[in-house]
Amino acid sequence: MTEAQQISGLPIAGVSVRQLKVIPDERGKVFHMLRADDPHFDVFGEIYFSGVFEGAVKAWHIHRTMTLNYAVPHGTIDLVLYDDRPDSPTHGSLMTIRTGADSYRLITVPPMVWNGFKGIGSGLNIVANCASIPHDPTEIERIDPADPRFPYDWFRG
Repeated sequence: MTEAQQISGLPIAGVSVRQLKVIPDERGKVFHMLRADDPHFDVFGEIYFSGVFEGAVKAWHIHRTMTLNYAVPHGTIDLVLYDDRPDSPTHGSLMTIRTGADSYRLITVPPMVWNGFKGIGSGLNIVANCASIPHDPTEIERIDPADPRFPYDWFRG
């Protein structure tokens, strides 16, 4: 699958996708994610990992203040982003990114961009998030993956 096939839809303002370094050797691999001296590093809140089984969907959710920095060091996911910010130049844009251990990237998602992901790889797919703030249940909103407000069908095909 080419990079154009892995990233589709319209770009969303404030979202960045960066190739990450993987260092293999005879013992395994090192997956770099984010360093304090990276020019795109902003602030550290917490790191957590989310596991999603093949075919399972964790969507839709939005963070009011948290910036997300996603990487998938194990497995593969389809990450889907939707820009519903009224004042955004990319309002109404939908972006899909297939990412994982074989196409290892850092995806930065600013606050107020709806997002979710679906497990594509077999077994448990691991999503790492280096978030800009510690988890706060009052700053997140969750909506059913089949909500008709979103122009995306998680369950097609």
